[in-house]
Amino acid sequence: MKVNNNCVGCGQCAAFCKFGAIVVRGKAIMTSSCVECRLCIAYCPVKAIEA
Repeated sequence: MKVNNNCVGCGQCAAFCKFGAIVVRGKAIMTSSCVECRLCIAYCPVKAIEA
């Protein structure tokens, strides 16, 4: 999973990540805890997360 340049740093993806795999520092950053469940894709309002 990766975050593209559309990210506005709203944090919705991080709020819904069951694994705590996303940190927001200005923009979302995927950590090594990501298990690629793709739940974050559904909650990103600007389609900034790609598989």
